[in-house]
Amino acid sequence: MSKKFLSVLAVTLLSFTVIVTGCGTQSSATSSGSSDQSAASSGDIKIGVPLPMTGSEATYGKDMENAIKMAVDEVNAKGGINGKKLGTVTGDDACDPQQATAAANKLVSEGVVAIVGGYCSGAVVPTLTIYNEKNIPYIVEAANSSKITDQNPGNTFQINGTAVHQTQKAVELFKKLEAKNVAIVEQGDAYSSDLAKQTEAAWKAAGNTVVSHDVTTKGEQDFSSLVTSLKSKNTDLVFWTAYYADGALLIKQLRQGGYKGAIVVGDGSSDPKLIQMSGAAGEGTYVLSPPVAEFLPTAKQFADAYKAKYGQTPGAYAPLAYDGINLLADAMKRAGNTDGKAIIKALTETKDFQGLAGKVTFAPNKTLQESNFIVLQIKNGQFVLQ
Repeated sequence: MSKKFLSVLAVTLLSFTVIVTGCGTQSSATSSGSSDQSAASSGDIKIGVPLPMTGSEATYGKDMENAIKMAVDEVNAKGGINGKKLGTVTGDDACDPQQATAAANKLVSEGVVAIVGGYCSGAVVPTLTIYNEKNIPYIVEAANSSKITDQNPGNTFQINGTAVHQTQKAVELFKKLEAKNVAIVEQGDAYSSDLAKQTEAAWKAAGNTVVSHDVTTKGEQDFSSLVTSLKSKNTDLVFWTAYYADGALLIKQLRQGGYKGAIVVGDGSSDPKLIQMSGAAGEGTYVLSPPVAEFLPTAKQFADAYKAKYGQTPGAYAPLAYDGINLLADAMKRAGNTDGKAIIKALTETKDFQGLAGKVTFAPNKTLQESNFIVLQIKNGQFVLQ
């Protein structure tokens, strides 16, 4: 089919270019066309699922896709939506703005009636208007940059706590740890930069000091000069706002370099791989996290079913991914049809929807009315709720 051929050809050409993503992920773009086809599931109502299925954040993407498909299967087992079955089409955005745009156009061409997914903020932002132009509602399950909120054209609903919520939790934690001189380290992408800047502003507004605000490069291997600089400034807390792969390396080099203060990381590092990759150096590290299944009494049945189906425990964003489908199903039932405008209206009117990760009620800007962030700490090689 010529349309499919052109789509695959266009996205394949992108695979020769490595692009720094708007959410801090640098990865080789691969064919979202082939990914869409391999990750499609049959159904009367098509749901688009844009996630990073390749690149450094692919672990998160696959975990979220697994949870989404579990929820879809359960909805269908209960009769579907108004007698119709749900089906999904996954688009690989690779956490890359350009590939995300190609994937979004592909999903629209597939005739999806709603979008559920979104891990990297930099990949979400450029797709907002694409979906909005077709009145397609978008439930963003993980990405939480304020840029999404600020650029929301009216069709987008964030069910993860935003950077504003995470900043509030960070400031609370810094105060609890009696920190005074805080150093912030980011990577210049939409997610980590937004969190870093908001935290700096909030911490200073509370009468405290940010001794440095450094921007590192994705994939950087040598943090020795940064470690030396942080130690020389008598930093008593380092806040890493980017992802776990580079974060683990920074943690190791901070401890190896003799840094004794507290280390806090943002939710982009809330993955067990942070523990594995940082090793003994990671002990004591604090992690701002979305509501993970392990610490949610309401999610035990889900976690058991997930492990039985996929042979592993659900990741940090699996509960939110699962909730996204169920929230959409609830809105569709209330709307009485699959018309985009009707679903958007129903989502806007959502009040106290009970998901695994907590209740969902949207503020006027279509973010959560209340934060859902938690604080974890690495103790004896595992995450412990604080």
